[in-house]
Amino acid sequence: MKLANTKTDNAFDYGFLSKRIFPYIKPLIPRMALAFILAVPLGLLDGATAYALKPYIDVVVNGNPMNVRGFELTRDLLAALIPWLIVAFAVVQGLLKYINAYLTDWLSNTISNSIKLDLFRKLTTLDSKFFDENSSGLVLGRFLGDPDTASKSVIEAVKTLITCATGALGLIAVLLYNSWKLAFVGVAILCIAFLPVALIRKRIKKVSNESMVLGGGINTNFNETYHGNKIMTGYSLQGDLNAKFQKQIRKSFDLTMSLTKRVGWMSPLMYLIASIGIAFVMLFGNHLIINGEMTTGSFASFITSLLLLYKPVKDLGRTLTGLQGVFVAMSRVFELFDLVPDIRDKENAVELKGVKQGIEFNNVCFEYEENIPVLADINFKVEKGKMIALVGNSGGGKSTIVNLLPRFYDIKSGSIKIDGVDIRDYTLASLRANISEVFQDNFLFSGTIRDNILMGKPDATDAEIDAVVRGAHLDEFLHTMERGLDTVIGERGTSLSGGQRQRVAIARAMIKDAPVIILDEATSALDNKSEAIVQKALENLMKDKTVFVIAHRLSTIKNADTIIVINDGRLAESGTHEELLKIENGQYRNLYEMQFKTVGV
Repeated sequence: MKLANTKTDNAFDYGFLSKRIFPYIKPLIPRMALAFILAVPLGLLDGATAYALKPYIDVVVNGNPMNVRGFELTRDLLAALIPWLIVAFAVVQGLLKYINAYLTDWLSNTISNSIKLDLFRKLTTLDSKFFDENSSGLVLGRFLGDPDTASKSVIEAVKTLITCATGALGLIAVLLYNSWKLAFVGVAILCIAFLPVALIRKRIKKVSNESMVLGGGINTNFNETYHGNKIMTGYSLQGDLNAKFQKQIRKSFDLTMSLTKRVGWMSPLMYLIASIGIAFVMLFGNHLIINGEMTTGSFASFITSLLLLYKPVKDLGRTLTGLQGVFVAMSRVFELFDLVPDIRDKENAVELKGVKQGIEFNNVCFEYEENIPVLADINFKVEKGKMIALVGNSGGGKSTIVNLLPRFYDIKSGSIKIDGVDIRDYTLASLRANISEVFQDNFLFSGTIRDNILMGKPDATDAEIDAVVRGAHLDEFLHTMERGLDTVIGERGTSLSGGQRQRVAIARAMIKDAPVIILDEATSALDNKSEAIVQKALENLMKDKTVFVIAHRLSTIKNADTIIVINDGRLAESGTHEELLKIENGQYRNLYEMQFKTVGV
């Protein structure tokens, strides 16, 4: 799946989204309920403050005594009591806000982390085609950014909705208590002001998707600049990269302003409508006061409530608008969960327990993109314990052949068999457990040298580690490092030389002790001294194994049991070194002569 082609068809299917996120919410329901319950008094306290104005003005300011269930509230009593009640309300409200904010952050981060863990597990199951089709920046944005937007924002939004809704209801109750006639006018106007929120869903979805793709491109640009800094400097690419980034930033700005242009009018429109409503309320309220249907205290309380009501209604509108973006992100998250890798275990797959006979390619055809053949009718056989070398022109398909064996990709037609069984009938875990790879540019993970070696066998003993250290000739440079195997090598192993990285990779493959070894240009990027050391390590690795070797330097594969020449996706020649040299005008012979005869070897 190309992540840039996201459709988010379920972005506003609230039933679908609720059902999908519920498993992450279910274990947290008690704490979530507490957070939401605390949001209720947070909203209602504004109404209490507004209500307090009525007795304060009527009794304290105007001197009219007030009787509540037979108890007379005097001016002196309320004058002393109301200020302290306001302080008490503020203290309670502050404590509730702190507890509620802590619970909200705890819940949001817990849900976000749970989703990220599951998404990372999902990422590790996806096949090579997925990583070929999607940039690193886009993957980072989708797998790390969207979960934060989806989970963190949704809890905060729900809490805000509850606070705003209860606050609005509390204030409306104060409005009704003071005057139902005025309340009808004020609430009707505010409801009209709230309607524009429903008009922007599709616009937010479109801009959100475009921003996600663009954000992925920006992340990729940063990643490439970081990892390709030497190429950037050596080829003076700063100007090109700056121009590219400037273009991305400009497009991001245009998208943001496009959304602002389309939805930014809501806030002033809501404010205008609310202001008109307040004007009508004041005109009608004056009439009621003059006619004795309302006290000045009730009117002051009413106006205060109406003004306070504008804030939760505005926040409610802003929160609902923000939720549209949250729903889009949530839909994108669940799209990732629904990804099905092309390469997976078939039903009733069996375990591969070592190689007993050999490996056979039968009429293998393959293409990365539909109708663009990369390999055609590849046929060869490798007996157990033998070494086969693949040579030929660059881009001819050699690396593709060895990538098909551990099922990094699946063939289009034909079959690849181990011991007479199609590799697609084996479980992926057992198939790959029987294959070790050493590539030209081996990836080392951040951590120590020991950590990287143990990836081949996490439960390896110290004796096994010592054996592979000697076998891979790591001891030749480890003694120069203060911490030896526990030396931290940094991201991608950049603190090591090319030859040192290769030897760590060989040790990793060696400790895995898989019966099949793939060596893809394992020494081509090394100088002569490093190549000689790495070649010794490879010879130790290959003992008693079935080996596939891709080599540009033919001197390293002269002793292979079989050499096959792959050109333009087809098997051109096959035989031993001596047999292939005897073929008049043969492709292998031409390659050999170009490498050796022309330099007097």
